[in-house]
Amino acid sequence: MYQKVGLSRTESAGLVESVLAEICDCLAKGETVKLSSFGSFLVRDKGQRVGRNPKTGIEVPIEPRRVLVFKPSNVLKSRLNGGQADD
Repeated sequence: MYQKVGLSRTESAGLVESVLAEICDCLAKGETVKLSSFGSFLVRDKGQRVGRNPKTGIEVPIEPRRVLVFKPSNVLKSRLNGGQADD
């Protein structure tokens, strides 16, 4: 990436780390992060539910939690399935 942008490796790494840190901070606050032509990251709350230990069959409660969900954009889906997207 650093060769395409024209920055040094250190500067490029710092830039990428800053972007990722900002994305993580937004997600931790429960905000949705949308990246154009790529997709969206969002946090979803899952309620408490009952699971089952596959070895013993014993029911175990699963605590409520927050999970990260990624929804790809139509542009990304198209590129993954062999279509061409505008660059």
